[in-house]
Amino acid sequence: MKREDRVLRGLICGGEVSLAVADTAQLVNEAIRIHGLSPVCAAALGRTLTAAAYMCSSLKEERGALSVTIKGGGPGGNIYVSGDKALHMRGYIEQPQVFLPPNARGKLDVGGCVGRDGYLSVVREDGEGQPFVGTTELVSGEIGEDFAAYFAYSEQLPTAIAVGVKIGTDGTCLGAGGVFMQPLPGASDESIRYVEETIGRFAAVSSILESHSAEELWREYFGAAQFYTLHPAYKCSCSRNYIEGILAGMGEAELRSIIAEQGKITVHCHYCNTDYIFTPAETEELIARTGGGTT
Repeated sequence: MKREDRVLRGLICGGEVSLAVADTAQLVNEAIRIHGLSPVCAAALGRTLTAAAYMCSSLKEERGALSVTIKGGGPGGNIYVSGDKALHMRGYIEQPQVFLPPNARGKLDVGGCVGRDGYLSVVREDGEGQPFVGTTELVSGEIGEDFAAYFAYSEQLPTAIAVGVKIGTDGTCLGAGGVFMQPLPGASDESIRYVEETIGRFAAVSSILESHSAEELWREYFGAAQFYTLHPAYKCSCSRNYIEGILAGMGEAELRSIIAEQGKITVHCHYCNTDYIFTPAETEELIARTGGGTT
């Protein structure tokens, strides 16, 4: 039976450190299914989805949302991930079937796939006022180090991060997730030292999560500290009705021009890899139903 994805959150070190443990194998497998990801692309997108799910778990407002863009100049192209407070996550990598040889350590070359000459950008909306936008230069393209740099420089919240994705010989994800440790303002030197020393135990976090549930990892490494549980899932926010609204806003003249040139209207959602097709008859029905939009 497949294990359900989880993000566990709680406090350790006498309440001085915020801890999160994420188990995201099903999230990654759904991304593999939707996008036909090669192993290295699955690792790159999967790590980004995991880190973004952790960030979404701290959104405060019900209407909160977050988007991540990683542009590193590598052969995999850009990575785009979005999510909301309910941890409905979605994302894609521009070149999903890139294959690269293993890196010098014999691991999937995520840094080579993503590239290192670029930036990581986060747009966070907590449902009120102007969104927060933070951008930092990439450190390695390995994703975990890049998110750690983002937290340190853009949000001034030093965060120890270990994220990983393990892909089997059949191309599916065997284990994925991460450990996130964030000393809170005023944390003692002892607590900060504990974080720095402990995060190294999760260098192979995906292998740990292949054989351990998130709860088992938490209990084995962090004892009886209390946590609450959230449930991330791959879920795109697009729909045919949503696409119809976009088309209606284009106006009657533009829609009929596309039909004349192409014989149909096709709108592609990159997040769920779905094509929405509108025939000439369906387009005319949309124009009649919406009053023709703007002209």
